[in-house]
Amino acid sequence: IEKCLPYTGKSFRIGITGVPGVGKSTFIESLGTQLTDSGKKVAVLAIDPSSARTKGSILGDKTRMEKLATDENAFIRPSPSAGTLGGVARKTHESIILCEAAGFDTILVETVGVGQSEIAVHSMVDFFLLLQLAGAGDELQGIKRGIMEMADAIVINKAEGDNLRKAEMAKREYANALHLFPMPESGWSPKVDICSARDNFRVTEVWEMINDYFSFTAQNGYFLNKRKQQARHIMHQTIQSNLGDLFYQNQSLKPMIEDMENKIEKDMISSYNAAGLLIREFIALLK
Repeated sequence: IEKCLPYTGKSFRIGITGVPGVGKSTFIESLGTQLTDSGKKVAVLAIDPSSARTKGSILGDKTRMEKLATDENAFIRPSPSAGTLGGVARKTHESIILCEAAGFDTILVETVGVGQSEIAVHSMVDFFLLLQLAGAGDELQGIKRGIMEMADAIVINKAEGDNLRKAEMAKREYANALHLFPMPESGWSPKVDICSARDNFRVTEVWEMINDYFSFTAQNGYFLNKRKQQARHIMHQTIQSNLGDLFYQNQSLKPMIEDMENKIEKDMISSYNAAGLLIREFIALLK
């Protein structure tokens, strides 16, 4: 990884999220195919915390992106099974570095579900896209404020047939809601658009909007500042992760950890005291 770093940093990293059924795979295939047709090299990565539990993956079945999967200028990598979300995120960030070093200029990172996986993706991409559906009752219901605040753009997918009018209405609702949020640090006002990934309707316009964001943030210095901020975050994340590995892989500590777990279950010691004793023992073993 270290040897690859001099060859990285020249790609656009784009996070794509949305509830299951919103059409993320179709959107990624539509956008990715347009990009490869225009001469770009596209890598598609995934963060799926459930893959660690089920050993499955949202992108394990590449038939969801048949055309892109066979495109010589595209690379699709399923979510790594790394035991924890932190592990999955770390492996995904390493994949970004390797893909950039291999010459991919557009990295699309897909995430599943809502919550922690979005935060993990947001911390490693330049642009964060939230895909939504129209006509599912109250448009803003069930969307966590935090995820909307993270989004650099919201795109209502499946704007086709009878859904087109609903998508236009949803677009207005989201635009009004975004006006209530404070201006992001980037200085960019998050945009709202509609598209139909299935029909390739307005997917080009979504890409143009993403490009506008990159130009805007490159000009005001935010793009580079965010990359540096992310690099600092990765340093702290790596320290925490490596220290955790050292702690739990220490054979001398394992009997004591089991003993503390038993004592906690029997209410003989508090979790905080047990953790303190284990950490002190760990430090003593390192000396």
